[in-house]
Formats: sequence, C-alpha cells, structure tokens
Amino acid sequence: MRKINALDRQRTVYTQGATGKRQLIPFQPNLLAQAAQQRMSPAAWAYIAGGAGLEQTMSANASAFDRWRIVPRMLRDVEQRDTGTAFFGHTIPAPLFLAPIGVLEMVHPEADLAVARAARQLGLPYVFSNQASVPMEHCAAAMENTPHLFQLYWSRSNDLVVHFLQRAEAAGCSGLVVTLDTTMLGWRTRDLDMASLPFLQGKGIAQYSSDPVFRKLMAEPDTSPKPSTRLSWDAIRTLIQANRNFPGSFWKNLRSGAGLQAVRTFVRLYSRPNITWADLPFLREHTRLPIILKGILHPDDARKALDYGVDGIYVSNHGGRQVDGSIAAIEALPAIVETVRERVPVLIDSGFRGGADVFKALALGATAVGIGRPYCYALAINGQAGVEELLSNWMADFEITMGLSGCKNLAEVRAAAVVKI
Repeated sequence: MRKINALDRQRTVYTQGATGKRQLIPFQPNLLAQAAQQRMSPAAWAYIAGGAGLEQTMSANASAFDRWRIVPRMLRDVEQRDTGTAFFGHTIPAPLFLAPIGVLEMVHPEADLAVARAARQLGLPYVFSNQASVPMEHCAAAMENTPHLFQLYWSRSNDLVVHFLQRAEAAGCSGLVVTLDTTMLGWRTRDLDMASLPFLQGKGIAQYSSDPVFRKLMAEPDTSPKPSTRLSWDAIRTLIQANRNFPGSFWKNLRSGAGLQAVRTFVRLYSRPNITWADLPFLREHTRLPIILKGILHPDDARKALDYGVDGIYVSNHGGRQVDGSIAAIEALPAIVETVRERVPVLIDSGFRGGADVFKALALGATAVGIGRPYCYALAINGQAGVEELLSNWMADFEITMGLSGCKNLAEVRAAAVVKI
C-alpha cells in the first residue's frame, strides 16, 4: 500500500512542473471528463457519462454540494493529520472507496482488473460490479488483502443469486452491496439515441458467463418473446462480439451459439422488479457477509432497513442514471444519518467531484464516500496508472481540505461545521 502525504503530493506536482512535466490526469473535473471523452468511443462515453432522461438528477447531484458550505476554524494544530478510518472490519487510509461501475471493458482493455490493482496500491476498498468485465475471483486475487465487496443485482434466478453470494464469500469479500434502484434499466437517453446496450454484445456479463449455475440456466428453454430482427452487418458484428466475449474458443462459441445464448439468458434473468422487503431475509439465510443496501434516499427506507437487520446503508441515486428528477444524494444524507444514529455505517456516492465534497459528506455524517465516474475517466486516459494517480489526488485533496478547515482527523471532520445556504 502506497502512503500518500498531501503536501508531498502537491510538492511533487509543482516540482515536476518546474522541469516541464505535467501530470497526465487532469485535476479539474471538467478537464478530466474532456480528456477521457477523447479516449473513449461514442458508445462508451454515452454509457459511462450519461444519465437518465433530461439528466436533471446528474445536475442536482452537482449543484446540491454548492448549497453546503464549510466553515473553517483557525489556529488549530493540524501539523499531524490522520485520514484513516474503519471500514467493515478493516482500517483504510482514507474515507474513500471505489463504487461499482459496470462494462469497464468499454473504457480500457484491462477493465476491472486495472481498477482492482490501483485500489490495492492505495489501500482503498473496491466494490466489484455485478456487471463486471472481469470475474470477481480475478479481481479479488489482484486486491490481495485490500478490502473488497461485491455488488449484487437480484436476478430472477434465486439459484444464481445464492451462487453469487457463495462466490463472493469464497473470494474474501468484506460485504454484499445489494443495489435496490436498478430492478429495471433507467431511461438513459444517450444510450437510447445510439440504440446501444453493451450487454447485447456480451459485454459486462463476466460474473454471469463465468458462473456454472448461469451456464446451466443457458440450457433452459427460452419462452420469452423475441424482438424481430433483420440480417445486417451490425447484427453480424453483434453476433461476433457476443461470441468473442464469452469464455473459450471463439469458433467453438460461434458453432454452439453460446455467446448469443448467454446474452439471451442474461436479458431474461437480469430485471426483477418484484423484489420487496420480504425478500431480504432470503439473503441473510444464505450469506454470512455484512449486507449493505444501496440506493436508499428516504429516511423511512433507512429505518425499515435497520428493522430488517442490515449492516450498512448506502445513500445513492446511481449517479443520476436511474430516476430523472430524483433528490440529490447529498440532500438525502442528513435525514438518513439522523435516522440511523450511528447504528450502522452510512456510505454515499453520486456526484462527488473532489476532496471538499468528501469533507462535506463526512461532516454531515457519512462513513465513507464512493468515487464513481472520475476513476473511469482516469482509467480511460491511462489505465491502472491513471486510476492510481486520480486516487492519490483525491486523497491529497481531502487531506488538505481537512487541515485547512482546522481538522486533524475524521472525528474532528464529523464534528465540523457545515452550513446550508
């Protein structure tokens, strides 16, 4: 694990700049996004950068931070600063983790594996996506002893759900992040305009195609209605991609139709809108892992989650990708923290752009903050090294913000003054 000292990081940037060397990963969020867009295909950019509908929730996530202001305190000894914190049985160097983002093969060839290696280098937790491009076991091996968690989308097959849980336990995951807000795919206008859904090319389904239970489900008859299609070069390219992305020999997959069958089986199983609170005990019966519910935005849902004995609350609106016009995550945080009253950790993501945003969330009671799109952008620019650079920058940014606000550790951050304007 690489130890980051904020002032050393800052000095390195300026010293290298004096010799004509600039950092590859831009520090300003808008420049970071612009640089990433230049490295990504239009379809990849639409999928990663886009949101639901008019993207009002994405805008709300950003603007909501501007309504909370830090009140720095002066003449406090902040010479020695400690950003370390507890995280589901581990001690991590900063209150940050890498949020789950799927289909990273659209962004960089090494995909999730590059992110896992970067997270290990900085000692930060990584939540493996249910829609990963690399099976969880490979990423867990790359993480070594660095904490990692598994995100679960509850599919229509409980047998598959149970086996995912078993695999997550065997892979040494520290928790199960159950994503509640994606029982159906959001109305993502950028993807719809391009008529592009990566799963139909077999992308982002590595957790499924590597799973023996899923392989058995592929053999079951598919009675779901099939959309009418016509033979075209695009259809042929989609067929080729699906078979290339399925494990094993391309020609064997092509002859057997395995790639296409995997896509059809995934589409049939993925969406399950009928999950309710009554289903939660099923998870507890089948896993010893801490259960964290992701997508909580209402305090009553947080209260009910505690009634069901969950181990963590994850405040999120999926980065604005699911419900257009939703409440911003940071706006939802204070009421949920008040409801939880430190009984379980409260995680949050959606719209974070740097260390000051992280400070505000912790001052409002969050336990740790998930980084999302920014690490994808860094991955697109420079792979694992890009993600490492971005994480180093965020850790340094947060530490400097903490010190300049008069706080030397996270306990003081959580007691710090933030005001709403």
